[in-house]
Order: sequence, then structure tokens, then C-alpha cells
Amino acid sequence: MDEKKTDSEFDADVLVIGGGINGAGIARDAVGRGLKVVLCEKGDLAGGTSSASTKLIHGGLRYLEHYEFGLVRSALSEREVLLGNAPHIIWPLRFILPQSPGVRPAWLIRLGLFLYDHLGARKRLAGSGAISLKNSPQGKPLKPELTKAAYYSDCWVDDARLVVLNAIDASARGAQILTRTECVRAVPTGSGWQATLADRRTGDEADVNVRLVVNAAGPWAEKCLTDVIEGAHATPLRLVRGSHIIVPKMFDHDDAYIFQNPDKRIVFAIPYEHDFTMIGTTDEDFDGSLDDVRASDREIDYLIETANRFFNERVSKNAIVRSFSGVRPLLGGGGDDAKEVTRDYRLDLRKTASGAPVLSVLGGKITTYRKLAEQAVEKIAATLGVDGDAWTASAPLPGGDVADGDIDAFARTLAGQYPWLSDNLRHHYVHTYGTRTSALLQGARRIEDLGRHFGAGLYEREVLYLIDNEWAVTAEDILWRRTKLGLHGEAAMTDALQRWIDARPGHKNTVISPSEKAL
Repeated sequence: MDEKKTDSEFDADVLVIGGGINGAGIARDAVGRGLKVVLCEKGDLAGGTSSASTKLIHGGLRYLEHYEFGLVRSALSEREVLLGNAPHIIWPLRFILPQSPGVRPAWLIRLGLFLYDHLGARKRLAGSGAISLKNSPQGKPLKPELTKAAYYSDCWVDDARLVVLNAIDASARGAQILTRTECVRAVPTGSGWQATLADRRTGDEADVNVRLVVNAAGPWAEKCLTDVIEGAHATPLRLVRGSHIIVPKMFDHDDAYIFQNPDKRIVFAIPYEHDFTMIGTTDEDFDGSLDDVRASDREIDYLIETANRFFNERVSKNAIVRSFSGVRPLLGGGGDDAKEVTRDYRLDLRKTASGAPVLSVLGGKITTYRKLAEQAVEKIAATLGVDGDAWTASAPLPGGDVADGDIDAFARTLAGQYPWLSDNLRHHYVHTYGTRTSALLQGARRIEDLGRHFGAGLYEREVLYLIDNEWAVTAEDILWRRTKLGLHGEAAMTDALQRWIDARPGHKNTVISPSEKAL
């Protein structure tokens, strides 16, 4: 074992393992408090669970049934914070909750919505209420026997972009973000760690010495504790798969639906990417390969059955445009129903026998990621003896510094500056890049200046921007995580884009060389 190092001999203060929402959020918060941070992610940013959520910033109305008032209160408060920090990728969404006989009585729903309105600090979101479905746009696509509904507000989020924006801001503040880079082992060296990082594209390895390791590997967290971080205490997690299907648009209004099934599970039907409806999610225990997570036939049948229970227009498997699944790492015992397992989180800070600290992020949900990161960094700072105040609650994410948070006014300004942009293309840029759209379009005076058109509104200028600024490496990164333009393009679009990327000189995003001591 190496002799104990002094603080000046470490390459960084913190190594974050995992480039999902929690890892990116922790890296951003930590570097903003003056810590030297390295983040490694074995695949792409948001390549796992963080791009496979139901894409909601929500309090979790159903968690009230399980008396998780603290979790709901925290999540409800975070809606307002995140909406203010990223109005380009987060916006209010109203949910229609039809009254379904034999499930939850109307009085219980009214009580739940009253609590939902008042548990958190609600300023910008509309409150709950009741609506008649007879002869209303919201009732038109539903079965005629559904005549009454409640409504409430939460927020929609582009989940993968939320991750990327946190990573961009972390990088801008000095963090080193290493994608396609796996931590293959972390060995205690006295009170610190020597971690070996492997570039998954080249096979090259390099060591980095850090004072503290953060295990933010999501569903891989338990495996990381047992197979990668030597001397760590393993904590069992409950892995639960949630799946979604995407079908052609099933209704013409902008509200979403929340359906109550006879088994008391709830399923959302959400307007998605203008032309589609997203239906999900499920709760199934998962014990397969985390590198190959797919919706099971049973889950797909369940979502189709739910849609057909409520909508007039029938859904069939042939109508499914795409399905996706993510595995949630949850706290809770194996005997509970998966839908009843808490979505809360635990920050487990422990030291090895030699005194090397490791912080494991266990559980959690996308809505509370910023608060989780704030609490995690407070633990990290206290352990490392570093001062620094919490700061992320009032700091816009990249592109989110929109005047008064008025994204519509910003879009109108952009229309005046770039009158040659189509409405669809402008909308795409505004709700993907926000105020950073000006950097994307710098010097462009006509559509031809954007270069080759790959289809679905994706131009060469945007591809280069994503490669150079957002760690995009493959066509999948660009079409399904940085954007969702893959939904709108032909199958050949992916192949053409990948060939173009492969023909371009490689974009470097490699591990730290042993000589790189100042990060």
C-alpha cells in the first residue's frame, strides 16, 4: 500500500463514478464550491436510467398513499426551483385524472390533491380542480363512461438534457467530464484513493489519485461497491424496471392523463415530441443484464391493456413506434410490491479500514436530484474540511438564463433575429438549447449556412455543436439523448449520420494521462 499522501499530492478532491443525473448534479455542485472534480461514465451521459424516466418533475401524488409526506414535500418544492433554473427544458404540464369506479373514491382523490397543492411551495404552477369530461377536448378521446375527472399540475422535463446541462456547467466551472471511461478499480491509499480509469474505446488505462470517491452508478451502485471499490461496504438495492411505449398521437390537446388501473397502479399518457403519445410506466423486479434493459412482452401488454381501457382509439403492438426501459435502484425489501417501494434516497458515507472515504448514492428520483446533490456535497465538504455554501438553487442551468423565465418571449425574440428559421426548427432550438441557441447559430444568416441536412430538422451545424460541446460521439447520442429527433427521422437517417461522424476526424474525450496532475 502506498504511503499516505498529502493533500497537494492528489490529482483531484473527488472522483464521481457515474454520469447519470445524480453524478452530474454532484459534480456540478462540488466544483462550484471549489472542489477539484473528475467524473467518469463508462458509456454516454444519461445512457441508462436517467434517459429512460417518465420525464416528469413531480411530487409523486401516489406516494401520499404510503404516507411519504417528506418525500412529496421535498419534490413539490423542487418543481419550482428546477422550473426557474431550466425553463427551456422544463415546463408546466396539467394532468387529467379520470374517476375510475372501484379504484380510489373521489373524496380520497380530493384529499390527496388538497395536500398536493399545499405541501410544497407552489408559486408558478396552477392548483388542482375538477373538470367534466362530457363534450370537452379532454374527454373526447376517452371512453364515454368516463364523465368526471380531477386535474392538477406538475412539470415535464427532457431528462437526458437535464443530465447533460449539469455536466456542461460542471465542465465550465473546472470539472473534468470523461465519458466512455470506466472506473475499473479504486484502491485505498491511506486516507485517499488510487482509481484506475479505462478508455472503453481505446483500452488505454490511467491512474488518478483522489481524496474521496462518490459512487453514483445508479443501478450499478451495488456492483460498484462489491467489484470496483476495494474495502467498501456493500448495500443491497432493489432493482425495478420501468418501461414505456411511444405511439402516434392519441389526442389533440396539451394536457396529459394519469390513469388508475384496477390493481391500483397508475399509468401516464403524455404528449410527446408533438406527434406522439408516451404511455408508462411499469414496476417489475429486474434481475437481468443492466447493459441490455428492454421492455418485456408482459409490460408492453400491460401498457396496451391500460391504454385500451381508457381510450376510444385502440392501441395494438403494431402501433408502437418505440419502447424504452430503465432500471431504478430502490431502497426496500424484496417482499414488498415493487410499486410500493420508496423512491426516497440515502447518502451512505463510510470509510475503509485505512480511512479512505466513499460516498454511495442509493435510490432517488430525478425530481430531487439537485437537493440530493446539495446534501451529498455538504457531506463531502465536511469530510474533506472544505468550506463552501450551497449555490445551485438560484443558478440557472446552461441555456436557462431566460429573462423572467419567459421562454415564449425568448422564442419571439429569436424569431426576429433569425426570421429564416421555420417554426418547428426554432421551437426545437429554443427547447433544446435555450439562450445557447445564439452560440449554435453564430454567423448563420440563411438555412444553407447550417450545412448538410440529415433529416428531421437535424443539420450539420447542430451535429458539430453537440460533438464539440456536449460529448456526443455516436448517432444514437445525438438522435436519442441530446435530442429526440430519431423519432421523426427515417431509419436510414441513423446510418447516414453515423457514417458522417465516422468519416470525421475523431473527437477526443480520453482518460487522464499519468502526467496530467493539475486538473
